[in-house]
Formats: sequence, C-alpha cells, structure tokens
Amino acid sequence: MRKLRLAAADSWVMTGRNMAHVVRSPEEIGIYFMLPITFVLVFGYVFGSGMQVPDGGNYREFLLPGVFAMTMLYGMGATATSVAHDAQRGVVDRFRSLPIARSALLTGRSVADLFRALLEMTVLLVCGLLVGWTWHRGAGYALLAVALLLALRMAMTWIGIYVGLLVPNPDTVGTIIFPLAFPLTAVSNVFVAPELMPGWLGTISEWNPLSATVAAMRELFGNPGLAGGSTSWPAENAVALAIAWPLVLVAVFAPLAVRRYQRLSR
Repeated sequence: MRKLRLAAADSWVMTGRNMAHVVRSPEEIGIYFMLPITFVLVFGYVFGSGMQVPDGGNYREFLLPGVFAMTMLYGMGATATSVAHDAQRGVVDRFRSLPIARSALLTGRSVADLFRALLEMTVLLVCGLLVGWTWHRGAGYALLAVALLLALRMAMTWIGIYVGLLVPNPDTVGTIIFPLAFPLTAVSNVFVAPELMPGWLGTISEWNPLSATVAAMRELFGNPGLAGGSTSWPAENAVALAIAWPLVLVAVFAPLAVRRYQRLSR
C-alpha cells in the first residue's frame, strides 16, 4: 500500500512537470486548436449547405461531435512528439536513474494529457456553442458524452506514448502519426454518415473506433445523424462500442508502451 501511495505521488509530480510545459508553450496550444476550428468553419459554413444528414437535421450539429473526437485523435501526435523529445534528450534516462516509481513517467504523461484534453474540450465546446451547436438531452447525458470522449483521448495517449518511445527521431513522429490518423478520420462518420457510403465502406466506417465515439456522442448530445435508420449492431449499440474500443486499445498499447519503456537503453 505504501508503494502504491509513493507511486501515485511520483506520478502526480510528473503530471505537474508535463503541465508546466503546456503552460509555458501557449502558442503550441493555439496552433493545435486551429485545425479543428478551421474544420468547423469550412465544413460547417462553406460546405454545410451542400452536405446531407440522414435524418435531415442541421449539418453543424451533425459535424461538431466528429470534430471533438477528431481533436482527441490527433492529440496523440502531441503526446508522441513530447515523449520522443524526452527520450532523445536523455530526460527519460535521467528520470530512470532517480529514486522514483518506474511507472511515474508514463502515468504522469497520461494524466497530464487528460488534463490537456479537458482544456481542449472546454475551448471546443465554447466554439461549438458560438457557431450554433448545442446538446438537447440534459447535462447528465452531455457529461457522459464528454467522458466517452476523454476515454478515447486516454486510448490515443497510450498509442502516442508507445509511438514516441518507438521512433528514434522526434522529427519522424509526424510522418508516422498522420498515416495512422488520417484513414481513421476519412473512413469514419465524422463528416459523412456511413449510410451514404458504399456498403462495404460504410460497414468499415461503423466499426471504426472514432465512429463509435462520434455516434455515441450524437446519441447522448441529441444531435442529428445518429444512425439514419440503420439497424446494424454498431449503430444500435454506439455507447457500448464507444466504451469497449478505448478499453481494448489501452489494454493493447499500455503494456506495449511499458515494455518499450523498460527496454530503453540507459
């Protein structure tokens, strides 16, 4: 029990260290927010009038949950880059030589990214409200939707930690993350409902981890385009699938990240 308390204390110290980096680099957060806000403006206003929503609802309300989830997905790039920089500059080696819990560096990073995701979500929710998006099912359902979104971010964080420990050069992180993230975004329900895609592609889209979270958020927020009349299992069990996917991804990538961390050369 004492070891657990000490590990938690060490992890909290590492969380504070990572959050201090965020506070000292506000320009990084500003640049990071430009992509999803640009998507909202371009797709919501420029192309929104030409887009179709299966149940005939407002396209901006259809789009915003997808933009929220997309922001959490691309957040793993920032995680991977930070971890790769720490590994390259010898920060990881220095922390490993200190009398702290071996797990503190990784758990501290994951908790700090969760706090960062909360900040990002706050900004995005405010931007969504300003462009006409809102939730329609009460605060309880809205909080559950945000919780599912943060669960997705936690899963992406562990993928980012693993990639950051795996790559030899932080400059190559972008060339790895983008090919991973772009297909998940393109073949998903972020911009277009799966029912409007070719049959086989729509099936892939419905089982996409990103699509599961987006569909669950649309259901919980009461936004349009939930399932468009689809009777498929992913469409009818969106919330369950949005819970299952992050658990599976964390169960796979957290052990991989820990194993990679343990094998780093001193």
